[in-house]
Amino acid sequence: MNPWNTPERLALRQAVTAFTQTEIAPHLPQWEDDGLLPRELHKQTADAGFLAIGFPEEVGGVGGDTIDVAIATEATLLGGGSGGVQASLFTHGIALPHIVDSGNADLIDRYVRPTLAGDLIGSLAITEPGGGSDVAGIRTRAVRDGDHYVVNGSKIFITSGVRADFVTTAVRTGGEGHGGVSLLVIDKDTPGFTVSRSLRKMGWHCSDTAELSFDDVRVPAENLVGEENTGFYQIAQQFVSERLWLAICGYATAQRCLDLATEYAKERDTFGKPLSTRQVIRHKLVDMHARTAAARALTRAAVERSVTASKSDTSMILDAVIAKDQAVACAEYVATEAVQIFGGMGYMRETEVERHYRDVRILGIGGGANEVMRDLAAKLMGL
Repeated sequence: MNPWNTPERLALRQAVTAFTQTEIAPHLPQWEDDGLLPRELHKQTADAGFLAIGFPEEVGGVGGDTIDVAIATEATLLGGGSGGVQASLFTHGIALPHIVDSGNADLIDRYVRPTLAGDLIGSLAITEPGGGSDVAGIRTRAVRDGDHYVVNGSKIFITSGVRADFVTTAVRTGGEGHGGVSLLVIDKDTPGFTVSRSLRKMGWHCSDTAELSFDDVRVPAENLVGEENTGFYQIAQQFVSERLWLAICGYATAQRCLDLATEYAKERDTFGKPLSTRQVIRHKLVDMHARTAAARALTRAAVERSVTASKSDTSMILDAVIAKDQAVACAEYVATEAVQIFGGMGYMRETEVERHYRDVRILGIGGGANEVMRDLAAKLMGL
């Protein structure tokens, strides 16, 4: 049986699509203008059973694996959602896994359960000004002082950083390099912790993004995630999931753009005939379909492998990197061609493809830039 089309997963796809079409898509233009999602959407999504997909029931999740996460992501985008909605509504997908894997019952009870219930919003803070993809170069410092760590430094490009109640934060607790990095959960209302500014972006307008500042922030030592100085390895273990999610967003956005462009080409008359009768447009749509199908097949194969592969299987890293690379290229190409097919209307903010055109640009930067990913792929290939 095709694991993507079991009765349960078909029902999941239909339910998420219906939720998106009624609770998200009609409000998305306003949320884009507002620059953030309403907090109540988290609770709505949790109550509908979709916020905690992929998290174990024993920590407050609803179960499921990466295939279920992929199906929900696809359905959201194909139902009229956006990459910005996915990034902001499901930021806990990168903020919580380290806590869950640590097995720390106290942290799970204080942060994981209420977040999956839609009562809290969490984010992940790794990137620093001038740091980019260099996770081993973290400079935000956490110095142990009795039962607390005193944190000083700054973070940038933090998704959901404006609305977050807590931030899983990469800090330097040891010496230079990857061996001196740790993870601390820092509550937003802790004295000295401020949102320096809310950042305006090219795309993902409905997803708030922040610059954060830490000035002698005292964090309880009990908020340490895992062992001290193991943060780099914890972060690296989650890279495969993040890159696969970005790849899923890539091919799903491409499919949505293809669907919109196809429908528009059938409806739009040019010189007395539908645009879809023009050979050049027909060939564009065929090429868009072929690239989307290829990216979807490659990514889904990697997703399926991730469900059964062990975390020590380094070949999974290569699979995720290549899937992301191909899906990003597909999304950028298809979104560009969709705007071209829409013509002048494709340049208007009222047209959905215009939003996707802006949104997909981040996919080749976030989760590891294209250039970093290709260099990593070469190393994994033994080159």
